[in-house]
Amino acid sequence: MSQFTINLLFVGASFALYFGIAIWARAGSTKEFYVAGGGVHPVMNGMATAADWMSAASFISMAGLIAAGGYANSTFLMGWTGGYVLLAMLLAPYLRKFGKFTVPDFIGDRFYSRTARLVAVACLIAASVTYVIGQMTGAGVAFSRFLEVDKDTGLIIAAVVVFFYAVLGGMKGITYTQVAQYCVLIVAYTIPAVFISLQLTDTFIPAIGLFSEHTQSGMPLLQKLDEVVRELGFRDYTADVDNKLNMVLFTLSLMIGTAGLPHVIIRFFTVPKVADARWSAGWALVFIALLYLTAPAVASMARLNLMTTIYPDGPTENSIAYDERPDWIQTWEQTGLIQYEDKNGDGRIQFYNDTPAFAEEATARGWAGNELNVNRDILVLANPEIANLPSWVIGLIAAGGLAAALSTAAGLLLAISSAISHDLIKGSINPDITEKGELLAARVSMFFAIIIATYLGMNPPGFAAQVVALAFGIAAASIFPALMMGIFSKRVNSKGAVLGMLAGLGSTLVYIFTYLGWFFIPETNTLANTPDNWLFGVSPLSFGAIGAVINFAVAFLVSSMTEDVPEEIQELVESVRYPKGAGGAVDH
Repeated sequence: MSQFTINLLFVGASFALYFGIAIWARAGSTKEFYVAGGGVHPVMNGMATAADWMSAASFISMAGLIAAGGYANSTFLMGWTGGYVLLAMLLAPYLRKFGKFTVPDFIGDRFYSRTARLVAVACLIAASVTYVIGQMTGAGVAFSRFLEVDKDTGLIIAAVVVFFYAVLGGMKGITYTQVAQYCVLIVAYTIPAVFISLQLTDTFIPAIGLFSEHTQSGMPLLQKLDEVVRELGFRDYTADVDNKLNMVLFTLSLMIGTAGLPHVIIRFFTVPKVADARWSAGWALVFIALLYLTAPAVASMARLNLMTTIYPDGPTENSIAYDERPDWIQTWEQTGLIQYEDKNGDGRIQFYNDTPAFAEEATARGWAGNELNVNRDILVLANPEIANLPSWVIGLIAAGGLAAALSTAAGLLLAISSAISHDLIKGSINPDITEKGELLAARVSMFFAIIIATYLGMNPPGFAAQVVALAFGIAAASIFPALMMGIFSKRVNSKGAVLGMLAGLGSTLVYIFTYLGWFFIPETNTLANTPDNWLFGVSPLSFGAIGAVINFAVAFLVSSMTEDVPEEIQELVESVRYPKGAGGAVDH
């Protein structure tokens, strides 16, 4: 049986499961569409939240970025994990107690302003659409490889699949589909990792294998990897980061951006009680940890396997001939995500860091430039093939990669559609709309959101995880400060909140668009996205933290210069933060 047939079997079986669940759990009311009826068990909700959270960026792209950048890109891991803890501890229980199941609902009521609600809708759509672009990019990569089509065709197929089960089932269908998707993606991620860890270190737990001895060389795995990449002009895999400020800002941007993600926040309204929201947050963290503890090992082992595939006799010896390249390179070349150009005409593959610092060594070895371009988003998907694992493992990871991308895309599209139908149309434009009309508006808005995300996903402003990081920056600068001030400050009024969100969102978008193209349209950027052009060395991916500071500063400044918050709103904030009937402490 061919690999293509095996891939189709695994992917087809998983899709049949998702579609079956969508039909079984079809939403018949707005409550079922938005919050699955509010009756999901905390463990199942934790699993669904983990699937919603561990997107294509986590499954497909994060390990690829860590593999390419080493320790420097571990910021993705630290920021996303820390951010989820921040969300679970600081925001989720209070928002759940407030009782409004969308972010604009909370902001509109807390800041007693229709304008605040509309600005929150704009912030939510900006963050969510950017996030969906990353998911669709990852789904396109996965579909292109495993259906052996070009990446744009893969992207269109992904859009059709998401549209079917997200539009049909709403949150009810998405929740139970995401439970199934979590099971698929975690099995698909860990089984290849276990195989590869055993191959390289004789240790079956990848996280332990990362710090174990490399069987073939007798050296610690990370030391061996450092040696290989250093010989090819790359910086040490475990090297420290030069720009500490950018690293701190980027990690902070990911953390507070996580805590402001509307599609994750809405999941805490699908459980019956506030206590269940806390439990589901804890369970989600357990389920997330299973993948996040494995990712660094997957990244390191993928990088080492890739290098030793190209240089089987060591980095100082001849590389493989292009005609002798393994099948997996040939297959990925068909997608355009691996490209080869024989620059020195020797028929071999030169893969190294083509920089001025390594130019003398490259010239001495007869090299005329790096000849192999490998898209970072393919490393996890290609890892089983690089390591010569069984065909069924490759089929399994195909299903897992698609599950990761599609689960988060569906959750994001639901957040976008609920913002438009519930917060914009019902909340501001037509309060008397019927439930049937609201449901139709939600599905129509989801359709248009998919179209926009698919179009932009064909020319994304970066790798899947980088695009997602931009979305986190937008959420960090606009939504997170408003939520924090809404819960923990009785001083911030509607004018402060509105101007703060506009200042945070506006400054962040302008900074991002300056380097990555206006509205992410290719070749419309004002400045090249290089460190020497960045303001004070701050990357566009890191600016969300600064945007958040601007948001907080403007909100507090404006609030101090304008009218006080109404008494009833101050009492509302108090009631959300403290249980009813709680008295003061008594000194016995």
